[in-house]
Amino acid sequence: MNAPAVELSPEEEIIDTLVARARIAQTAFEKGADQARYDNAALAIGWAIMQPDRNEEMAKLAVETTGLGNVSDKFTKNHRKTLGLLRDIQAAVTVGVLSENEETGITEIARPKGVVGAVVPSTNPVATPANNAINAVKCGNAIILAPSPKGIPACEVLLGYIHAEFDRIGVPRDLVQMVPAPASKIKTQRLMETVDMLVVTGSQDNVRRAYSSGTPALGVGAGNVTVIVDETADIEQAAQKIAASKTFDNSTSCSSENSLIVVDAVFDDFIRHLNTAGARYLQGDEAGKLKASLFGGGGLNKHLLAQDIDKVISVSGISVPDVDSAKFLVIDGAGIGADYPESGEKLSLVTTLYRARDFDDAVSVAARILDHQGAGHSIGLHSADDQRARALGHSLPTCRVIVNQAHCFATGGAFNNGMPFSLSMGCGSWGGNSIDDNLNYRHFMNITKIVRTIAPREPSVDDIFGTYWQAAGK
Repeated sequence: MNAPAVELSPEEEIIDTLVARARIAQTAFEKGADQARYDNAALAIGWAIMQPDRNEEMAKLAVETTGLGNVSDKFTKNHRKTLGLLRDIQAAVTVGVLSENEETGITEIARPKGVVGAVVPSTNPVATPANNAINAVKCGNAIILAPSPKGIPACEVLLGYIHAEFDRIGVPRDLVQMVPAPASKIKTQRLMETVDMLVVTGSQDNVRRAYSSGTPALGVGAGNVTVIVDETADIEQAAQKIAASKTFDNSTSCSSENSLIVVDAVFDDFIRHLNTAGARYLQGDEAGKLKASLFGGGGLNKHLLAQDIDKVISVSGISVPDVDSAKFLVIDGAGIGADYPESGEKLSLVTTLYRARDFDDAVSVAARILDHQGAGHSIGLHSADDQRARALGHSLPTCRVIVNQAHCFATGGAFNNGMPFSLSMGCGSWGGNSIDDNLNYRHFMNITKIVRTIAPREPSVDDIFGTYWQAAGK
């Protein structure tokens, strides 16, 4: 006896219609496809966001509607993140035969996932959906974007430009769609349940819902970047790189420096260079006022999130020396953990400072911060001693050790490092994620393996256990 059909709500029916259209478009896109078809679709999305007039329009709209970040840095982010991604995938094979291995008798064939659902944050309402869409179509998938409520206007404009580019090359518009306004948890939940794969960036609540939806999901963990400055560092360069990273797009990035740990030997000189780079180190009453303003309501003050420095200062009611040249604010960390909110992610132009006796002490402080928040994401090190970078990689719960770089530019890929360009960083088991690398095109395809017989390669028991028996006895 068949179970009675479950009646869907109107919102759920909207999502089911989107998914059905996406499946039709994806099937047509995949049928008889060659690499040029997938590549041109990816390039069409790239040009939709990178064309300068469009990019400027969307950067302005993103700031106007979300209230987060600033226009010039949004423009730069949209351009460089997309350009870097297109460079990464330019020669990538994502259709047909990937490899032929005569020794193993295995042939690998690239296949699409199908219909991808992408939940994207308000912090990057243009760059993140564009990059997800590029990765999806590069591998032959359709994608449905689910922007945050404040990110809907910018995503709508982006989608219009993507469809205009698709029309020029004969790609079906339904290959890239978005959940229509108004946003709702019902729509997002239905999307999570009905697509073939999920990519979720932003709210950890959304990540948890994705993992429990029954659909294969790629979620990313919380950021809370901690950076160590040791006695061997070029402290002037370190200060300049930290300032450039922390202030970029008003610290919307999950890779912005939230805590600095500086060893005693260079502490005073580093603070002096940090001040020259635009930081203002607040202590006493002014630091207390800033903390109260930033964390007074039991959570982060939304009026300070990713805001310009003059607004942060004004809303907090603080007095800042040399205010005209101030770029971000630094406060001491009174402790680490839930009772000390300054030790967590702040998404604002505020960084917490910890002082360490030496490098070993700095590592201990960093471990406690990551244990509180941000495990798996990344840690930064400014040092001339590469062995210390290796030590961090061996001991701390982190998937990335960023060495002598402006952290928010480096973590998600840069033109002067080897990381894949991405706006979504997997945090491994430490961060409760299924991936530990930067989200990239390889996560958007299945691989079918043709398996043939080969000459047997069966070892003897002695071959396997010989060295063990020598050590432990037979």
